[in-house]
Amino acid sequence: MFIDSHCHLDRINLEKLGTSLSDLISAATAKQVNKMLCVSIDLIQFKTMMDAIAPFDNVWASAGVHPLHVDEQPFDEVALRSALATPRVVAVGESGLDYYYSRDHIDAQKVSFSGHLRMAAELGLPIIVHTRDAREDTLDLISSHGSTKSAGVLHCFTESLDMAMSAVDLNYMISFSGIITFRNAEELREVVKAVPLDHILIETDSPYLAPVPFRGKQNQPAYVVEVARCVADIKGVTIEEVASRTQENFYRLFNKVPA
Repeated sequence: MFIDSHCHLDRINLEKLGTSLSDLISAATAKQVNKMLCVSIDLIQFKTMMDAIAPFDNVWASAGVHPLHVDEQPFDEVALRSALATPRVVAVGESGLDYYYSRDHIDAQKVSFSGHLRMAAELGLPIIVHTRDAREDTLDLISSHGSTKSAGVLHCFTESLDMAMSAVDLNYMISFSGIITFRNAEELREVVKAVPLDHILIETDSPYLAPVPFRGKQNQPAYVVEVARCVADIKGVTIEEVASRTQENFYRLFNKVPA
């Protein structure tokens, strides 16, 4: 029923949890989380990530460099193109712009994001976009270098309703994480209420941002059910409808993943 559209399985501290990746994925499956998208944040650890998920036929992947890694990993078209040719890679990213921590590397972030957008458009792949405190520049680069056909998703969305709707107008999905369950996220829940259900995805961003009632713990794909439950409460629909609609949205966007 459920799809975790954005997780970092290779970043979960399995030793701290006292479990294996196989058991973690089995726990998700037991909660009816039947597919996961394991998202790349750098190309240095890309092979390690792919090796980790190789045994699991319900886990797919992306390839890209997170904006906070562009200082040590400037945009490399050859390396990105090679990673994107890897079997089971179905998306570009995550890439984007993050001005929250520092504005020191804005130019390098823009170069990298633009390159990822152009590659996604060329290959007809969706792009997974990280954006934080960079609303105008993110939308400008998506408009000027991206594709409305293959489009993409603004993941772990925490920005304004205006930004969300501008992205929807560009055929992008908006993905919500466990943040929407947090007590102080009332404004974000208003965004969830307003965004059409046919443009919503759900995610964990594991191992980060575990939803209530697991807040403070390492996040994992099984917990995406709590995100779906929260979306259902906000929208006034059943959790089954949220599961069904977000699954349809996932397959429409990530169309290399077999339904």
